[in-house]
Amino acid sequence: MLNWASRFSICCFLDNQLYQAPHHSFECLLAAGATRQFQATAGQALDQLAAFHQADPDWLFGHLSYDLKNELYPLQSQHPDGIGFPDLFFFVPEYLLQLSETELRIGMAGQAAGTAEQVFNEIRNTALPDNSNAPATTPVSIHHRISRQDYLDTIRRLQQHILRGDCYELNFCQEFYAPDTTIQPLAAYRALSAASPNPFAAFYRLDHRYLLCASPERYLKKTGDRIWSQPIKGTARRDRNDPAVDEQNKISLQESSKERSENVMVVDLVRNDLSKVCTEGSVQVDELCAIYSFPQVHQMISTVSGLLPEGHSFVEPIRASFPMGSMTGAPKLRVMQLIEQYEQSRRGLFSGSVGYITPEGNIDFNVVIRSLLYNAATRYLSFPAGSAITFYSDPEQEYAECLLKAEAIQKVLQEL
Repeated sequence: MLNWASRFSICCFLDNQLYQAPHHSFECLLAAGATRQFQATAGQALDQLAAFHQADPDWLFGHLSYDLKNELYPLQSQHPDGIGFPDLFFFVPEYLLQLSETELRIGMAGQAAGTAEQVFNEIRNTALPDNSNAPATTPVSIHHRISRQDYLDTIRRLQQHILRGDCYELNFCQEFYAPDTTIQPLAAYRALSAASPNPFAAFYRLDHRYLLCASPERYLKKTGDRIWSQPIKGTARRDRNDPAVDEQNKISLQESSKERSENVMVVDLVRNDLSKVCTEGSVQVDELCAIYSFPQVHQMISTVSGLLPEGHSFVEPIRASFPMGSMTGAPKLRVMQLIEQYEQSRRGLFSGSVGYITPEGNIDFNVVIRSLLYNAATRYLSFPAGSAITFYSDPEQEYAECLLKAEAIQKVLQEL
C-alpha cells in the first residue's frame, strides 16, 4: 500500500504496527492524493479548519505543528526551522484505504481514476522499490545542535527556574541534524519501522517535506462525545539479550518515584486541560502509570478521558489541550516561554501531531516523537529528542535518555 502511495506528492500512512492497544481503531489508514487541501498559519487556523470541515464534511488527514501554540498563547518562535512544515495542513484524500484485521476498504473521490478493484490490483502488483537507479543515499554526518556541556549547563539553569517556582516540570528538547544529506524517505521509513515498530507510526509526505514517525504516544482521540488522551512520561531501556535484566529495568521504571512523579504531573495537566471543555465531573484517570513495552524501550503511560457536552466539535478539546502536556510541562505557558528561551531550534512538526478527522467529526492524533524529518529540496534532515526535567533530574541521565530515544533513528541512518 505504501509503495503504491509514495508516487503521490501528498500522502499520509498511519500504521498501528499490529499493536492491539486500548482504544484501537484501525490496523492502518492510507490517504493518497488530495482533492482539496487547507493550509493555515497560526492565528485563526483552528476556527478556519472547523469551517473547512463543516462546509463539506469528509475525511481529512494532516498535521498540527507545535508552532500552532502561537495561536493559543502569547508566544512567537524565532529559532531556525530547517524542515518547513506549515503550522497547520489538512487534505481530503483522493484515495482512502482502511485496513482492519479482516478486510481492506478502498474509497475514492469522484475524480479518482479507475475502480476499487483496479486500485486493489495495482497495489497487489506494485513491486518493492528498486533503488539501483535512484539518487544515492549520502553518508549521514550527524551534528548536535547543543553540545553535551551546553546541554548539561542548560538543565542546571532550568532547575534553578524550578527552584524559584517558575515551573514544576519542563520538557527540554535538543536537535540532532544532518545538512547536505540525501536519503530515500520510503526506504528510511521501512527501516525505522523494522527497527522500532510503534502503535502511532506514520509516513507523511507534503510535497518535498517528509515525516518518518515511530511514535508510541497518542495525543487525543474523540469518538462521539468521549475523548481520550494518553500521555507518556517515564522511559527505560530494553535489554533483548537478557530477559532477567529486561524485566528488572521494567520493574525499576514502575517503582521509580521520579518517573511516577513526572507522569502524575503531566496527568494533572491533561486533566486540567480536558476539564476546560468536558462536562463537569466527567474527566477521569482510566489508567495511571501503566508500563507498556516496545522494542527499544519500556514506557510509563497513563490514560485520561472525559465527556464533551452536546454540540462540541473536535476543535474545542484541541484548543484546550494543545500543545500536549507531555511535550511542554507545567504550568504550560511559562514552560513554553522557557522552551523558546533555552532551546536552539524551532520544533516545527516535532512535538506536534499527525492524524485524521472523520466526516462525523471524530479524530485520532498522535504525538510526533521518535521521528525523522526530512526536506528533500534543501537536503536537510532532523530528528529532535527530549526529556522531562524536574528539580530532581540528573543532567547526565537526562542527556543519556535523549541519546537512547535517538538511538533507533541513528542506527537506521547508519545502515541506509
